[in-house]
Amino acid sequence: MAPGALAALAEPTLAVPEADADLADRDDTGSLRTDDRVDHDLTAPHELVEPADDTVLAPVSDDSHPDLDDHPERRPAAVARRRRRRIGMAVVAVVMLALVAGVGYWGADKAGLFDSRKDYTNAAGTADVLVHVPANASIKQIGGILVDDNVVGSVRAFVDAADGASLSSGYYKLRTQIPAAEAVKLITDSDSTNRVGRIVVPPGTPLDTKRDTSGRVTPGIFAMIADQTGVEINGQRLGVTEQQLSDAAANASITELGVPSWAQESVTALNGDHRRIEGLIAPGTWEDIDPHDNATQILNTLITKSAAMYEGWGLVSNNKSGLSPYQTLVAASLLQGEVQPDDYPKVARVILNRLAKGQRLEFDSTANYTASVVDLNLHDDALKADTPWNTYVRKGLPPTPIGAVEEPSVEAMEQPADGDWLYFVTVDSKGTTLFTDDFDQHRRNIATACQNKFITCR
Repeated sequence: MAPGALAALAEPTLAVPEADADLADRDDTGSLRTDDRVDHDLTAPHELVEPADDTVLAPVSDDSHPDLDDHPERRPAAVARRRRRRIGMAVVAVVMLALVAGVGYWGADKAGLFDSRKDYTNAAGTADVLVHVPANASIKQIGGILVDDNVVGSVRAFVDAADGASLSSGYYKLRTQIPAAEAVKLITDSDSTNRVGRIVVPPGTPLDTKRDTSGRVTPGIFAMIADQTGVEINGQRLGVTEQQLSDAAANASITELGVPSWAQESVTALNGDHRRIEGLIAPGTWEDIDPHDNATQILNTLITKSAAMYEGWGLVSNNKSGLSPYQTLVAASLLQGEVQPDDYPKVARVILNRLAKGQRLEFDSTANYTASVVDLNLHDDALKADTPWNTYVRKGLPPTPIGAVEEPSVEAMEQPADGDWLYFVTVDSKGTTLFTDDFDQHRRNIATACQNKFITCR
């Protein structure tokens, strides 16, 4: 729109009084000559005249503007400007409408308003896929993940099939384009081999696999990790081996392994020995070990999270044992291999009393730690084995814990019972344990265990 049109719309209509008519030149038709309007003194007072009721004021348009009528050479440029403005306004309007529509669709989609009930019918699916279900994910969120991974046809179909079922976080080997009900079955079936990256570490479990005198094999932590991360996805093998874990434990830097500051000095002293990280992986259920990670990354994840657990149990902040945090963890690991949890605080006191007197601890559990075969009735070769862990041979604590350390044993070492005990022996299969500070009484207690045939006496 030309500037003159804006002025015409904004200014009030001025009526020229008859007495002043001679001030305005008129053409032959009696109309004012517009080219002389610029000579008017607009600052002079004028009388505003109300239009008559039957007077119709014609709108002023760009096409009839006097300036353009008198200057026809300006008309093409003005028309072009109007066209550009109209096109620009139309583009802006389209963009705004598209934006509003997009935001509205996104919100409706998130709210599930456009969620179909599309479902697949082939339980065999089309290809392997490794799916990660994060902790605390809702059923709807899990459905969204499965849709993104092309496992199920729609979130709605999965939510309906799950029907409020409890779904655990972790990694799952699934198939693409399977029925939602089949996906729910595979995720909720605890015995299914499709669950990967999940290990359950009982208290006292060492890094290495152990065999006892009956031939029973107890997998170590390394074997558990290797077994549960080993998975084949469309012909590609994922996961780590026991040897890779052992090499990483022995040779990776303490920073790469995530070793906490309170354990770094002791771990560094055993560089090259994979057992230097023994006890730094806590017992419990580890739900989501990523099969894509290498051995060092997996160990870092487990050690870092375990350190946070130990510290949460007061290892650093609430430790009244008189030992360093790492020594307390080492001592706590010995309790688990010796007695029932109810007796942990008493054995904790035995350990501290013996250390104070400079006596060897002489714990069977420490001799069994390095033995090729674990035996409740230790033989001379195991008792006399000259290893840093054998407390029958070496004074003081072993250089590392001897297994995964549980919370009750840590708390028992942090808060040991009061007493002067130096000896203890478990005398029956019920776990009855007798404590004393007198060696002769201790020998009699051992005889009781022999009579009960709980241990073999020579």
